Order: sequence, then structure tokens, then C-alpha cells
Amino acid sequence: MTTADLVNHIRLDERGVAWIDDTRSKVIEVAMDHLAHGWSAEDIHRQYPHLSLAQAHAALAFYYDHQTELNADISESLSRAENAAAGSTDSPGRRRLRALGLIR
Repeated sequence: MTTADLVNHIRLDERGVAWIDDTRSKVIEVAMDHLAHGWSAEDIHRQYPHLSLAQAHAALAFYYDHQTELNADISESLSRAENAAAGSTDSPGRRRLRALGLIR
């Protein structure tokens, strides 16, 4: 992505991750809420009042401008989470809880 690709209210960090200006919110987080919940920019603004309506719109605009790349990042993140969850079904903590009869 080039600087010309950037939308107002969005900045890229040194790793190329898109952040909403003056916040600790990543564009991909807003995109995931939009995809998972069907939230509009107005809904995002209501759910995250620290984001202005303009910032919410900018995040969605950036997402749609870079949809293929961000969807790939989301898919990779979900795969990592699913692998981590699958690998933790028999953790030491779960074994202790099972031995105490607190879980099955």
C-alpha cells in the first residue's frame, strides 16, 4: 500500500498494520465487527464511542479498498485461533479441573 491509498483517519504502522488515528483501534478489528455482526458505521460508533463517526466510516472505507488483503489476514487469524483452541482441549489446567470434577 502506498500513502496515496490511505484514507483520512487511518495510518499504517511500521509493519503495515492499519490503525485508526488517535486511537488504539485497528481497522481490521472494526472490519471484523462489521462482518461478524453486520454493524454499520453508525453501529460501530455506538458500540465504540471513542471512535468518531468519521473514523468508523474511514475504517470501513479502508477495509473495502483493501478487502482481499484484510480478508486473508482475518482468515489467517481465525485459523490460528482455531488451532490454539484445538490444542488446548487437554491442557494441564483442564486436566486438574476434570480431576476435581468441575468439568467433563
